[in-house]
Amino acid sequence: MTTAAIDRRPGRRCHNALNSLHSTHYFSPDLGRELGALGITDPRAVNFAARAAALGRVGAGTVTATFYNYRYALVARHVPAVWETASPEEVLAARVRAVDATLRRLLGEDVLAAAEMAEAAGLALRAAEGCTRGARPLYSAHADLPVPEAPHLAYWHAATLLREHRGDGHLAVLAAADLDGLEAVVTHTATGRGMAPRWVLTTRGWTEEDWDAAVGRLRGRGLLDDAGELTERGGALRAEIEHETDRLDAGPYEHLGPAGVERLTELGAAFARAVVGAGAFPADLIGKG
Repeated sequence: MTTAAIDRRPGRRCHNALNSLHSTHYFSPDLGRELGALGITDPRAVNFAARAAALGRVGAGTVTATFYNYRYALVARHVPAVWETASPEEVLAARVRAVDATLRRLLGEDVLAAAEMAEAAGLALRAAEGCTRGARPLYSAHADLPVPEAPHLAYWHAATLLREHRGDGHLAVLAAADLDGLEAVVTHTATGRGMAPRWVLTTRGWTEEDWDAAVGRLRGRGLLDDAGELTERGGALRAEIEHETDRLDAGPYEHLGPAGVERLTELGAAFARAVVGAGAFPADLIGKG
């Protein structure tokens, strides 16, 4: 079987299930409370600090490069100043406390103590053994952090490693496709699976004028039509981006093996359904509107 013929979508489905649980803390009041106790109160500063702390006392350039779809001016408003309010080490400890509180609230003590959670943690950590560090700054920084002892936190940690590993590779694919950060978001939103424009403008620092300009550039390339929908060419590009991202992210799931991937996906999907059902995410987060 040739490399091109290998079906790597099971790895994508597994990642999607785990990423849902990882992402809960970004929308959790627990994260704002924990970082607020350190003096970080602006929601954007909370977001930058929580995700970038593993990189150390980095500046706005590093955060913009590794996050990709945020406007530099917004990042520079908060980074590196945020590290004068709280050190990366303090932020990392607060993030773990926030994740613990969030998962206890969304899943309940019985789920956290269940054998399935410990099983999922073991499988996800085993998959993460197949990750690689080269050209993956956010993954590599998080891989230097210790694995928490509690199974639900170990599972979240492993989900974070797998998320950042895939994400770092995805950014390389976007750059190769000649899509800047905002263009990448606009095309993803046009698929109906990306973040709604209102959330992009609110959290990423872009203006409506920036959004319209990106749409115009994409129309000029034949990727969007006059209604802002993906053209056939645009849809093909998004499909190729996901396919190439799957290829670059194959290592963890090949390391875990088909049976392990299937079981981890089953467990992860159950946890994901539970957190979504518990209201972990805003109802209007995803969509074209």
